[in-house]
Amino acid sequence: MIGYVTIGVNDMEKAKAFYTELLADMGASVLMDIGRIAFIGTDMSAPMLSVCIPHNEDDPQPGNGNMVAFTAPSKEKADELYHKAIALGATCEGEPGQRIPDMFYGAYVRDPDGNKMVFYVFG
Repeated sequence: MIGYVTIGVNDMEKAKAFYTELLADMGASVLMDIGRIAFIGTDMSAPMLSVCIPHNEDDPQPGNGNMVAFTAPSKEKADELYHKAIALGATCEGEPGQRIPDMFYGAYVRDPDGNKMVFYVFG
């Protein structure tokens, strides 16, 4: 149902480098780059992440309550992605851990522009 999610960034090259390195192990790469917006994913027909300089050229503003969620195949992979994001310049927004017993495991960070994301496992 979701084609892509767009987040605003200050520096396109830095954002593309951050997300392509972070998501490389999941097979993601820049699929389309048209200057002020780039689409990162595994296939143009699968859900993608888009990073962009806002159209009005104002500073990007991460929304309160907005978050991009990346599914992980295991708790160990969620931990690995969390630590990789931190090493790439993200900040902790909630260390990896079980959030809902036997149902939801999550690891939360904010990217260098302040956009919130989670690496999660259901079940």
